[in-house]
Amino acid sequence: MSGQRMVRVAAVQIAPDLDTSTGTLDRVLAAIAEAAGKGVQLVVFPETFVPWYPYFSFIRPPMLSGADHIRLYDNAVVVPGPVTDAVAQAAKRHNMVVVLGVNERDHGSLYNAQLVFDADGSLRLKRRKLTPTFHERMIWGQGDGAGLKVVDTAVGRVGALACWEHYNPLARYALMAQHEEIHVAQFPGSLVGQVFADQIEVTIRHHALESGCFVVNATGWLTEEQIAKISPDESLRKGLRGGCMTAIISPEGNHIVPPLTSGEGILVADLDMALIVKRKRMMDSVGHYARPELLSLIIDDRPTAPMRGAYPNRSMPATGDLSDETADVARPASADADGATDQRVAVLRSSSR
Repeated sequence: MSGQRMVRVAAVQIAPDLDTSTGTLDRVLAAIAEAAGKGVQLVVFPETFVPWYPYFSFIRPPMLSGADHIRLYDNAVVVPGPVTDAVAQAAKRHNMVVVLGVNERDHGSLYNAQLVFDADGSLRLKRRKLTPTFHERMIWGQGDGAGLKVVDTAVGRVGALACWEHYNPLARYALMAQHEEIHVAQFPGSLVGQVFADQIEVTIRHHALESGCFVVNATGWLTEEQIAKISPDESLRKGLRGGCMTAIISPEGNHIVPPLTSGEGILVADLDMALIVKRKRMMDSVGHYARPELLSLIIDDRPTAPMRGAYPNRSMPATGDLSDETADVARPASADADGATDQRVAVLRSSSR
């Protein structure tokens, strides 16, 4: 748990470059440099900010979205690759933790990915949004439990979720049980309208209270010119306004600085890490306020794969001769569940070996 120390963080609300392949990355690098000039130690960018969030998919039917979808493929980020190299170098140069949302391309699929770079430039976490929301399911594949990780960084223990993943209490609890100190939230912004901004605020403030951590949330922004380019129909363009709630929240559920709800800008705040203990001494939802013998979480944190080679010799081992690795494949899922019920001890249980 954190002691007496301060961490300066920033949440960035800027518009992507919807026209060029490298324009958004250039904006990210410029914002990192600007934040460094303010003494920032952690900077957060919006959901799938590079190259851009697929706003077209919210207002346009699939039959008319093919060209934009292909263009997103063409400009998506390969991890590792030139984009991650550039961001890693900037993180190291400025001794800054950087959290960036990208459209990740993995061969024939796109994913909503969150990347956490440590201050030494190392990529500490790459995770994928577990379930794309509504229109997004036509764009991205599904993530897996391998990304539900809290990682140690230069600023403390950092966890991340994207957008409506915050409506999945078990996903949030998985991070809470790993004692995250700074939770990074990312939303697209410029979407749905004011009701979306209101919902974001409720969600991130509640998570801060429940987890006893700080929340740094970044949402994107679209200019009126960009909105007009996405759709010539004003009745559809109204769905691309509002929904911005870039904010920094304390473990007590309060805004540390006023939120940014329109326009571009960078919020900067100093986090007093002692507030985590102040909150958790009264309510630690994964510690003294938990009842793991009654309620607990089982998580499969293995990465998914389209093919597994459990038996290289193509022959099943004799009963009782299963190795730890092959036993995971051969044993019914119910066996793990039964074992967890019998043990009744773990708040967070990993099935990885």
